[in-house]
Amino acid sequence: MANGGAARLGSMNAEAPASATAATMPSRAAALILDAFLDYNARFSDITRRAQRWFERCNWKQAQIDVVWRLDLYDECLVETLGRLELLLDDRIRNRPLWAAIRDDYAARVEPMLDRELFKTFFNSLSRRFFHTSGVDASIEFVALDADPTANIVEPISRNVYAAEGDLDAVCTALLDDYPFSNGYADIAASGAAIANALIERFGIPGGHAVFRIEMLRTRFFRERRAYLVGRVLAGRAAAGASWMPLMIALVNDASGVRADAVLTEMAQVSALFGFSRSYFLADLPSVGDAIVFLRDLMPHKPIGELYTVLGRAKQGKTERYRALFRHLATNPDERIVRAEGARGMVMAVFTPSAYPIVFKVIRDAFAYPKDSARRIVEEKYRLVFRYDRIGRLVDAQEFRYLRFPLKLIEPDLRDELLQQCTEAVAVDGEDLLVKHCYVERRLRPLNLFARENAYETALPAVLDYGQAIKDLARSNIFPGDLLLKNFGVTSRGRTIFYDYDELCLIEQCRFRRVPEAREDDETRPIEDWLSVRHDDVFPELFARFLGLPDPLRDTLLATHPEIFDPAWWQSVQAQIAAGDSTDIPPYPESARVRAGA
Repeated sequence: MANGGAARLGSMNAEAPASATAATMPSRAAALILDAFLDYNARFSDITRRAQRWFERCNWKQAQIDVVWRLDLYDECLVETLGRLELLLDDRIRNRPLWAAIRDDYAARVEPMLDRELFKTFFNSLSRRFFHTSGVDASIEFVALDADPTANIVEPISRNVYAAEGDLDAVCTALLDDYPFSNGYADIAASGAAIANALIERFGIPGGHAVFRIEMLRTRFFRERRAYLVGRVLAGRAAAGASWMPLMIALVNDASGVRADAVLTEMAQVSALFGFSRSYFLADLPSVGDAIVFLRDLMPHKPIGELYTVLGRAKQGKTERYRALFRHLATNPDERIVRAEGARGMVMAVFTPSAYPIVFKVIRDAFAYPKDSARRIVEEKYRLVFRYDRIGRLVDAQEFRYLRFPLKLIEPDLRDELLQQCTEAVAVDGEDLLVKHCYVERRLRPLNLFARENAYETALPAVLDYGQAIKDLARSNIFPGDLLLKNFGVTSRGRTIFYDYDELCLIEQCRFRRVPEAREDDETRPIEDWLSVRHDDVFPELFARFLGLPDPLRDTLLATHPEIFDPAWWQSVQAQIAAGDSTDIPPYPESARVRAGA
C-alpha cells in the first residue's frame, strides 16, 4: 500500500522483551501502534477486495455480511491493540508523560505516510480509550483543528486516460475492457455503445459530440448490487470552452453477465451517490488521501469528512467533522448553539449551531407519553441503521462521546432543558457543557415545516418523495414506525430523508391490520377506546389522519401513493421479504439509465 505497506504485520513486534528499558519503551510502543494500524489497513483491504468477488457471483447476502464486518473491524483492532499495549507497558500504561513520548515517536514514524492523518486518528482512538478523555487532551493526542489531511498530496491519483476525439463507441468499449470481471460482460460492445450514446446525448453537437477526454480512477467502487467506475469527462460545445464534469458509470450483473446500467454526469446525481444517506462504498484504494483530492475536485461543495466516511473511513470522517465544527465555532464568535427547529422530540433533545448544518441528538432521561422505549432500545435502533443498507433514505448518524462546548455558546433555555432532562448524557464541567453521548447528523429542513412554508408547487415534489421514501424503506425491510412528517427532512436538492429512528423496526416484525368495523355502540367513542391493539400492530388506514398536510397536498399524496395506506400492500411486501425476493432500488433516476444492446 502507498501509505505504508499492504502485508499483514500484526504478528510482528507483538511483545517487547522483559528487559526493555524506559528509554526504549516509547519507541517500542510507537512501533507496536504503527504495526497495529498497518494490520488494520491490510484487513480492511482484504474485506474490501472481496466485494468484486461477491458482485461477480451475485452473492448479495455475503456482500452485506462483509459490509457489517468491515464496519466493526476498527473497534476490533482497537481492542486487540489495547491488549498488546497493556502487555508491553504493564503498570506504566496510564503514565501520561510516557504517552506523550510515544505520540512524538509515532509522529516521526508516520510523517512520510501519504495517509498519515488516518494513522494519527488511530492513535487518538487508543489514547481516548485508555484515559476516557473528556473533550481533547493536547498532551497525549494529535490535536490540530486547522489540519488539512490532504495538504501534503501533490501527486495525482492513478487513473486511466482516454482521448475521445474519435469513435466514441470504440473509446467507451476500450474503457470497459480495462475493467474486466471474471464472468465477463454480457456484450461489451453494446455496453460501450450505450455509454457513448449517453455522452453524445448530453454533450452532442451537430454531426458529432464534444467529448474530448475521459479520466477514470483505476479502482472499482462497489455498493449494494452495483459496481461503479468513477472519473470525469472533459466536454463542452468547443474545445476552448470545455470543462471537467463528473462521470460515473454504473454496472449491474445479471444472468448473462455484466452490463452498463447508468451513466451519471450531473453534479446532483453523482453527489447523491456519495451522500450522507447512502451506505459506504467498498473501494480498494491503494491510498485514500489522493482519492479524496480527486473526488473533492468533482464535488467541491461536499464536506471532506463526508467523503472519508462514504469511502469507509468512518473514524477519519468523524475527525474531520469535529475539526470543521470547532474551526467554525472558533472563527465565528457570534455563533450560538440553539434548539433545532421543528417539533420538540419526546425521545431526543436536538440542538444545532445556528449557522452550521449539523444537529446533535441527545437521549432524554425519560420519554414523554406515549413513548415507552428505553435508552438501550433507542441506541440499538441507531446501531441497526449504522449497519443497514440505507438506500438513500436514512441519514447517517455518527456517534460521539465526551464533546465539550463552551457554556457561553449555549442558549439559556436549551442549557436548562439539557441539564434538567438529559442528566445521563449531559453535565456542566467548569465553563463547559460536557456532552457524554450524542448522535450527530446533517441538518435537514423538517418536512412539516417545509410543507407549511412553501407554495403547493414547491412543496409537492418533497411530499410525493416522502411517499416514495416510505415505499423504498418498506421494500428494504424497514418500517419507520412513526410516519409523522416531522420525522422526515428535505435535503438542499429536494430529496426526502427519514432521520428519527427511535420507533424504527423491521417490516417482518410488524402486524399490518385493517381497522375493524365499529360496533354501533362504539361509533360515538374515540377509536383508541374500542380498538384492541398489540405492541406490533400497525393500521395503515389511519396514517392519513396524522399527516397534518393542507388538503391539496394530502389529496395528491393519497392519489399518488395509495399503497402506503393499504394494509394489503404492506402484507404483500412482507410476503416478498419472507420469500427472499428483495427488490432492487436503483440509486439514480430513470433518466440516467442506459439500454445496453437496445
